[in-house]
Amino acid sequence: MAPEAAFFVLNEDLPHLTGLDARIAAMIAPTLADMGFELVRVSVLGRETPTIQIMADRIDGSLIAIEDCEQISHAVGAVLDIDDPIPGAWSLEVSSAGIDRPLTRAKDWVRFAGHLARAEVNVPIDGRRRFVGIVLGAEDGSARMRLDDGSEVALPLDDLRKARLVLTDALIEATAAPGAEGEGSDEAEVAPRRRAPKLNPARPRGPGRKTH
Repeated sequence: MAPEAAFFVLNEDLPHLTGLDARIAAMIAPTLADMGFELVRVSVLGRETPTIQIMADRIDGSLIAIEDCEQISHAVGAVLDIDDPIPGAWSLEVSSAGIDRPLTRAKDWVRFAGHLARAEVNVPIDGRRRFVGIVLGAEDGSARMRLDDGSEVALPLDDLRKARLVLTDALIEATAAPGAEGEGSDEAEVAPRRRAPKLNPARPRGPGRKTH
């Protein structure tokens, strides 16, 4: 079997991932799409009893609520129980991307052009790894930012370690504006805050799990 590090998710609508994270993303993305959601991020944390963190939003761009997280948890849990990407017990955590969301796909950089973001790359660009600036979009496999000094930088999406929007008044206003991603959501979903709705089932998943 090929090593996990060689497994890439190439679909432009999915996060840029490798290894186990990419395998899980490929497994669950179709199920989420059928339910009207899109995958924003997958992360597997821990070793003895790993936690699979799933971050999602609605395909129409609106934020999701606790009830949506519960629905996603049940559906994704069923897929992972069958495909069994992790041997032994594991837990599942589902959350909304929130307002100051991570930028994990080219479409995120296009959608949030004009807003402030922080990014970090694995390989230094002109001697630096961390950048703060205005999102300009994405093209040819790179995300573009305008820095404080007016210069522009292209960050290879495949080399991004992490990138996230900065919570600003402009971002909150854009999110809450009529027709924006928060329209039609519960009040708690569009309230400006860093912590998004989250569901973290206490019961372990995987082989040997008891059903309730």
